[in-house]
Amino acid sequence: MITGDNKITAEAIARDVGIFNENDDLTNKSFTGAEFFHGSISDEKRAHLIMHGGGSRVFSRTEPRDKQLLVKLLRSCGEVPAMTGDGVNDAPALKQASIGIAMGISGTEVAKEAADMILADDNFATIVSAVEEGRSIYSNMKAFIRYMISSNIGEVLSIFFTSSIGCPEGLIPVQLLWVNLVTDGPPATALGFNPPDPDVMLKPPRGKDDPLINNWVFFRYMVIGLYVGLATVGIFVFWYTGYEDFVNFLGPSLMDLLGSKYDGHSMVSYGQLTRWGQCRTGEEAVGTVFEGFSVNDFDNTGQGIIDNFSSDPCLYFTKGKIKASTLSLSVLVTVEMLNALNAVSEDGSLLTIPPWVNPYLLLAMASSFILHFMILYVPWMASIFSIAPHDAVDWLLVFLFSFPVIIIDEILKFVGRRRNEAERAKRIRQQKEKEA
Repeated sequence: MITGDNKITAEAIARDVGIFNENDDLTNKSFTGAEFFHGSISDEKRAHLIMHGGGSRVFSRTEPRDKQLLVKLLRSCGEVPAMTGDGVNDAPALKQASIGIAMGISGTEVAKEAADMILADDNFATIVSAVEEGRSIYSNMKAFIRYMISSNIGEVLSIFFTSSIGCPEGLIPVQLLWVNLVTDGPPATALGFNPPDPDVMLKPPRGKDDPLINNWVFFRYMVIGLYVGLATVGIFVFWYTGYEDFVNFLGPSLMDLLGSKYDGHSMVSYGQLTRWGQCRTGEEAVGTVFEGFSVNDFDNTGQGIIDNFSSDPCLYFTKGKIKASTLSLSVLVTVEMLNALNAVSEDGSLLTIPPWVNPYLLLAMASSFILHFMILYVPWMASIFSIAPHDAVDWLLVFLFSFPVIIIDEILKFVGRRRNEAERAKRIRQQKEKEA
């Protein structure tokens, strides 16, 4: 607190408002302007008295230039000072501060002109609300970046994994464009309406030189993006190599309950899938993975049309991949919707900060799914995107491949909370050591 009142009055008011406790020793905590700025105290000693020893400080009988000198001292120590004032004599310090806050009702026009912000209701509690709002905006900006970068990393990695293992292309360009331009847009926009975390004001202020994306945040981006890529390619491979085993695991009774039936497409080995480019119709060279290769005919598009692969079974990896490609697209859309839920809070669990705290996000996710259902179940749109409608078993597979992104991010959030607690404990320990 900086005031022009006398020392006894300033200390009494400081105790009354909680800057000092009733029994605090005010040695090296309460100064007059003459003692602190115009006495024999060196600049190094002033910085030490301001920055060390814990607790608050009160300066009384200060002149306008004393307030300005104090703000300069704080800035030279690496702090980001805010200055509040209402009088003409406060104007130099308001101008010097990192952010000057003038009183809107009782403040003079000179103070208002010098300030960066005008407190319209003259209520200091409003400053706290403004800080909370600022932290919330910054957090939502990070949530948007976290969602978009991790999702885009996943899309890039899905293409990379497809090329590196040599399997057929799971997603075609028009599908990727649809996801980027239409499906991702509404949830990303809705993240701007996230409410503040419950502990947003308990966190220490970020440093002015703190990076927007530190090493831990980048690691989280990569882990989530890696899973998105693996899930998108994994379900494509699973359709070719393990779908029949999954249907057998469910059993006839559960399949009937789900209203689904196996379409009869053939399973191939992982080696055949990743070497599909070597497949040649009619070649039966000894030692090749495609010796005697044949596949069953099945309804590839979900429109009741049976595709015949007996004359050219190698088409199974190109013309016959429509359902596998659709599963990849659905996993990519679903996993990114679930990833949007992860972005509701940077470190808060979905168990403590549920998704419905941001109803706009739920509406955005619903709109994205509706758009996805349209291209799945409207025949002429499905033909444009080269996809086929899902049955209940397909959606079950999509969920099983997509949901782990929630579990992975919950684990990363837990680690993040432990890191924050450890850093907070370290700061408290260092402060106590300084005070001792």
